[in-house]
Amino acid sequence: MSHRFQHCYGCVNSGNPNRCYRGPVAGSSRLGAPTLRQRVSVRILLVSDLHYTLRQFDWVVDTSPEFDLVVLAGDQLDISSTVSLDAQIAVVLHYLTLLQSAGQVVVSSGNHDLTGDDANGERAALWLNEARAAGVPTDGDSLLIGDTLITVCPWWDGPVGREAVVAQLARDGARRSSTWVWVYHWPPLGSPTCWTGRKHYGDEELGGWIDEHRPDIVLTGHVHDPPFKPDGGWADRIGDTWVFNAGRQIGPIPTRVELDLDRQRATWVSLLGTEEIDLTDAVTPPRTVF
Repeated sequence: MSHRFQHCYGCVNSGNPNRCYRGPVAGSSRLGAPTLRQRVSVRILLVSDLHYTLRQFDWVVDTSPEFDLVVLAGDQLDISSTVSLDAQIAVVLHYLTLLQSAGQVVVSSGNHDLTGDDANGERAALWLNEARAAGVPTDGDSLLIGDTLITVCPWWDGPVGREAVVAQLARDGARRSSTWVWVYHWPPLGSPTCWTGRKHYGDEELGGWIDEHRPDIVLTGHVHDPPFKPDGGWADRIGDTWVFNAGRQIGPIPTRVELDLDRQRATWVSLLGTEEIDLTDAVTPPRTVF
């Protein structure tokens, strides 16, 4: 039986020589210093948990040309919606096509995105195979932009899926570039990025993987509340690694994290306000919107 929760808490290559889908990484090395060094400017837009909110998808499509990469970090679909999953999938795949035509996009699965059993009898986002076939990097894939390696992890739902993620991280870790970014739907347990206001609701495995591989950045979602709680957060520094969770808000504009790897800045934007941090900081700075 799967140990994974099925519901959220609360609720190529494009012709650009600096972009290569699942391409090789040359001269990979781990930087001992926490500073992110970048030879190619990369601006990333992180959103997650859109839950079939079409006005928010519209906003992401309209805004995407301002960024080098759009990251959809899980829960594109909404299993509680009155719209059938088949209809939701068709619409979201259309949005992925629009995002792909506007620039570069990657999409990872969340628990709401699981639509059937895979060959191992574990739940999976089977519909994302159509996105991959159309050239969109998704679960199990990686993307190279300049010297930034992006690893896109699935929402795993059992021991076989878990071991596939372990193998994926080991494989990409062996070819990591100067900056390594993970996309993983669930924040690590114990981080303020998984604080609901009452408890930490995080992934029990992710923290150990972060300790082992020390990626530069992990882009998450799943837990909607943390950025809106005084003891929670949209950003957390764990050793050498920054973890981000944009959270979720109602309305036509999603909460988001904007990352500028050249300027080494991260900005959270929401109805509550805006906060910005310096990626060279050794610790997470205090919150300012409360």
